[in-house]
Amino acid sequence: MGRRGQRKPKLTVGDVTDPRGMARLSAAHLEWMRVQNYSEQTVTGREKHLRRFTLWCEERSITRPTDVTKPILERYARWLYHHRKEDGRPLSFGSQYGQLMGVRMFFRWLARQNHILSNPASELELPRRERRLPKHVLTISEAEAVINQPDINDALGVRDRAMLETFYSTGMRRMELVGLKLFDVDFERGTVIVRQGKGKKDRMIPIGDRALVWIEKYLREVRPSLVVEPDDGSLFLTKDGTPLIADHLSSLVKRYVEASHIGKTGACHLFRHTMATLMLEGGADVRYIQQMLGHSRLETTEVYTHVSIRTLKAVHTATHPAHLERPGSAGFQPAALPDTQPQSIAATDKLPTPKPTTSELSKEEHDEDAREEMLLSLAAEAAEEENSLQHFSSQLESTESCRIATAPSLRNLNQAELEPAKVALTAHSAPGKRARRKSECCAAPCCLRYLLAHVEPPRVS
Repeated sequence: MGRRGQRKPKLTVGDVTDPRGMARLSAAHLEWMRVQNYSEQTVTGREKHLRRFTLWCEERSITRPTDVTKPILERYARWLYHHRKEDGRPLSFGSQYGQLMGVRMFFRWLARQNHILSNPASELELPRRERRLPKHVLTISEAEAVINQPDINDALGVRDRAMLETFYSTGMRRMELVGLKLFDVDFERGTVIVRQGKGKKDRMIPIGDRALVWIEKYLREVRPSLVVEPDDGSLFLTKDGTPLIADHLSSLVKRYVEASHIGKTGACHLFRHTMATLMLEGGADVRYIQQMLGHSRLETTEVYTHVSIRTLKAVHTATHPAHLERPGSAGFQPAALPDTQPQSIAATDKLPTPKPTTSELSKEEHDEDAREEMLLSLAAEAAEEENSLQHFSSQLESTESCRIATAPSLRNLNQAELEPAKVALTAHSAPGKRARRKSECCAAPCCLRYLLAHVEPPRVS
């Protein structure tokens, strides 16, 4: 009889006697994954996906992978979309994506191993994955309320308090906490080593002093009474002296979250989201958070930049004009702004003056250079404009003197003598024409006289 929390072995699906059947080839594929050093969690997930697909094929009398075609796989994708779980909810698109990805990887392996001639899943289109934010994230007060739920007067309560403190301080996954050994925690350096985490990757991360105090209390007062020989060195044990099970740990944390009456749901991963969000709001760089969480891609960690809304809220309140009603609007009542004046000079002197960082200094230098360039540009434009005005004023003076000098002779000109000047004026001012040289514009002897007599000089404002 298996111990409590251990899952029962599942019944075999499909005809295991057929060497080319779905069941035998699925088992061979899972064995190949273990030989290639895939993590046990990955193998277990692939087994679950292939088991569902094999059962679906058995119900439709499809027993061999050679009988599967692309239309059949598309039917299976539609069945996953319309499938409902026991509680009546549909499968999420992320779950559908994982199911179809497992089937596609299985058929790719079959084609590479020459079990099938062609891969029917090579052109199978997968549903678009959703980029969802964490459902709930705890505040500092809410996290403290959950952590204080265990009864520290009980031995298991001290163990649970140590586990919650570890979750809150490190943000590790539940499987990583279950796999912790006694020698993984370094009390002197304040670090903990996560061995064979997701993707079979080791990493060393810091752990808070408060979590270390509770772990030390658990090791000194509780664990000696729980351990059963032979001791495998697991850090956290059940009351039977065996290592914890991941599902049992999730159920335990979930009960503490519900008992805190904070109005939010979740379990172990809730503390992972909370740790990352609170560190980001505290000013931690997203790359350090990526190292803490053990993410291989920065895009996975950047989801917490959308959850951390406190900084964005402060910027929105300070810059958006709609956070207060306009003075001219109906029903406007000026809100009482917080008093930002210091109560005393002595209290102000106690506050440390923040030193500008290197990025802030470089930004200020860049802004200063841009400001100097703008001032030089404005000065050059002003000088150019002043020169243009002086030149224009001199032209006006010369034009006025010429008009006064030639006015008596213009009156003696007849219509025939004025016609060449009109033609020259039209050619000079026609839109869309290429500008002519000054000698061509003044080719007619009376062009200048006509202009001076009939065109008013522009006024200077």
